[in-house]
Amino acid sequence: MNPDPTDLARRAFLRRAALTGMAGTAAPWALNLSLMGEAAAATNPGDYKALVCVFLYGGNDHGNTLVPVDPTNHASYAAIRTGIATPRANLLATALTPTLALPGGLQYALAPQMAPMKALWDAGKLAVQLNVGPLIQPTTLAQYRAASVPLPPKLFSHNDQQSIWQSDLPEGATSGWGGRMGDLMLSGNGGSVFTCVSVTGNAVYLAGQTAVQYQVSSSGAVAINGVTRSLFGSSTAQAALRTLVTAPSAHLLQDDYARITRRSIDAEGQVSAALARVPTLATPFNSANPLAMQLQMVARMIAARADFGTRRQVFMVSLGGFDLHDLLPDRHPGLLTNVADALASFYQATVELGVASQVTAFTASDFGRTYASNGDGSDHGWGSHHFVVGGAVKGQRFFGTAPQVALGGPEDTGQGRLLPSIAVDQYGATLARWLGVSDSDLPAVVPNIGNFSARDLGYF
Repeated sequence: MNPDPTDLARRAFLRRAALTGMAGTAAPWALNLSLMGEAAAATNPGDYKALVCVFLYGGNDHGNTLVPVDPTNHASYAAIRTGIATPRANLLATALTPTLALPGGLQYALAPQMAPMKALWDAGKLAVQLNVGPLIQPTTLAQYRAASVPLPPKLFSHNDQQSIWQSDLPEGATSGWGGRMGDLMLSGNGGSVFTCVSVTGNAVYLAGQTAVQYQVSSSGAVAINGVTRSLFGSSTAQAALRTLVTAPSAHLLQDDYARITRRSIDAEGQVSAALARVPTLATPFNSANPLAMQLQMVARMIAARADFGTRRQVFMVSLGGFDLHDLLPDRHPGLLTNVADALASFYQATVELGVASQVTAFTASDFGRTYASNGDGSDHGWGSHHFVVGGAVKGQRFFGTAPQVALGGPEDTGQGRLLPSIAVDQYGATLARWLGVSDSDLPAVVPNIGNFSARDLGYF
């Protein structure tokens, strides 16, 4: 007999509501003994670590973010990217000198607008992961062309690849690898509701099987209008609404809804009070930069960690606008300015707070883009280059294999779309291990990691 869809939906709602409630009060009981042991091992007294995902929505053009600057490779780059290439003279000030030279004389520079991140590189606080993207298993170009190995679904699609990057699962996934890290850390956090925190709205990256993402805005906790402030100018109306949405009920679903609403109101009060006690940061953040404002809120939440009782946290912030099929030379520089300024300010804020070695930020995006120009932009790609920033990072280093600066090379699936040499699973596993996830628990975070020999890429 086919199950009743209404009954399935009801059970799904109850399960999610139960998880939401447990995340605030009894999360340890939702974890098995292995996960509880892992969380305890990760949270020694006085210990704290946070991961911050900086997601660049739309598919960042890595070709104009990390640019070949040595004369030979820059000439190849400029010939391929006709109409959108950055002149070599503009790149000399942001050329990167690594502790280990790349083969073949290849040298990279950051886009000129990313000078603040050049300072992080020079200070040894910034590393670059080359050519990372979704893979199910190690894949050669011949295997890709023959479709002889499993491939990520719906390559080059925004929604699908955002889901793959954030969840390691196809679109429609209900948990992400950030949230699954949170699952492992819940029992070690006194304020477990603040384990996974989004400053950019709902995102699958922070959803766990047990951990539920807590959302704040760039200006602080999100209040329920009419419950935490006067309604229609009437305190009586405010009290009546609060009673209406929080009163216990004999109806199971209605009672769960009221319980979750009560918890939301309590959490908003806790966050608002904790942030009010945090001294104003001396580190300047550009108020006109939306990414900077999100990262400033992350820094403030980290500053309030003692009030929240958190020892492990996963955050997410984001910036959109990177889908530049057109007008890339006009719009991309401003986006990169925002990214670099925001990350530089955030790192400095962690120094100010005394937690620089305990906080790591990393970038992610839907996909890279075609190396070939389409005139004044680039099209959807696959592999891309990304940044890892923090006091614990082995900076001034490139990780992975640099792709050839050429069309038709061994990584080119067409138009300069890079076949990744490093999987998102490996990227995520390296970050997860730093946060405290054991090797045996990595498959619960990044499900395909068993297909790859390298589980730790060596960033830390």
